[in-house]
Amino acid sequence: MRALIVHNLYQHAGGEDAVVRDEIALLERNKVEVELYQRNNAEIQAMPRMGLAAQTIWSPRTVREISELIDRFKPDVVHAHNTFPLISPSLYSVVARYGLPMVQTLHNFRLFCVQAMFLREGRVCEDCVGSLPWRGIIRRCYRGSAAQSAVAVGMLAVHRALGTYNRRVTRYIALNQFCRDKFVFAGLPPDRISIKPNFIDLPPPDLMRPRSGALFVGRLSPEKGVSILVAAAASEQLGQIDVIGTGPQEADLRPAPGIRLLGWREPAETYERMRAAACLVMPSLWYENFPRTLVEAYACGLPVIASRLGAMETLVRDYETGLLFNPGDAQDLASKLKWAELHPDEMRRMGLAARAEYEACYTSKINFSILMGIYRESIEAYFREITPALQQGG
Repeated sequence: MRALIVHNLYQHAGGEDAVVRDEIALLERNKVEVELYQRNNAEIQAMPRMGLAAQTIWSPRTVREISELIDRFKPDVVHAHNTFPLISPSLYSVVARYGLPMVQTLHNFRLFCVQAMFLREGRVCEDCVGSLPWRGIIRRCYRGSAAQSAVAVGMLAVHRALGTYNRRVTRYIALNQFCRDKFVFAGLPPDRISIKPNFIDLPPPDLMRPRSGALFVGRLSPEKGVSILVAAAASEQLGQIDVIGTGPQEADLRPAPGIRLLGWREPAETYERMRAAACLVMPSLWYENFPRTLVEAYACGLPVIASRLGAMETLVRDYETGLLFNPGDAQDLASKLKWAELHPDEMRRMGLAARAEYEACYTSKINFSILMGIYRESIEAYFREITPALQQGG
């Protein structure tokens, strides 16, 4: 098996970039030949606006470089993660021209939402589902810019008209059932969407060691519910909440009572803090396709207190692997944090269940088996279904 992996790095490194890196390492450990085609959004700073807009819709550079790579590497399958904005959906057409199956992991909702998170003004927004997201231009949903939002809408309009998303992708990968249902409802063909969660490789923690305190790990940005965390931490009845991460709301946390801001930490230190904490807090305001932090917490035997929202409502089983609170409700979050402080034995039991959930669902061995199954299905499906359609002009 030879896999060509395609990924557009973000300007601010996050969980998705780490998932791509770990997935490549997983494939290579299991003797899959891998070639990586990668662009970095840091390039955007030196690009003229009009050139970037045109490239977002169709990138001649992608067509040229991917063609050269395929000629040299001769992959069995091409697997993309992020193509926005530098790689562009022109990737799918060049892969189809070579008669290769195309796999696309859906890490967010960008195919249906300009802002990619179904989030507006701190609330879930699905106004554009089922139609072209033109409202995103009026509302300046992407980076607060009507012009940049228009480019994203233009990309979607062009490639929906060309049938790129429905005909050029052999298999989509959704990270959980909730997201798969959303993608089907939004218009993707259900028979082409497989489910594969994120994964992590961590050794068993000492589940009997003393644990205390709440921990937040993630980007300090509005969609992560940072303001809700700050409001909940202000309760005089709660202990200190340690916060690992950086981001645009970092300044809001520095003076916040009940918060100890630790900044960015190496993964090894983060995992050690997860093994010592009593709970991980995830107050996100958006659907969170599949936060890598949750898998890391479960692997460390750490129960999760999360918003009762989207996939989190099923990934965290209330009073089994963690606790759920009403999204955006700082008082409810504070009450759950207080409950966790007062019931250490129950939280330890949930931590044991979280580790068991990790071992049953989220190890690298299980993930590799799922991924290879998707690759094989994609190769078989391409030659069974898509090649005849292309020969007929589809």
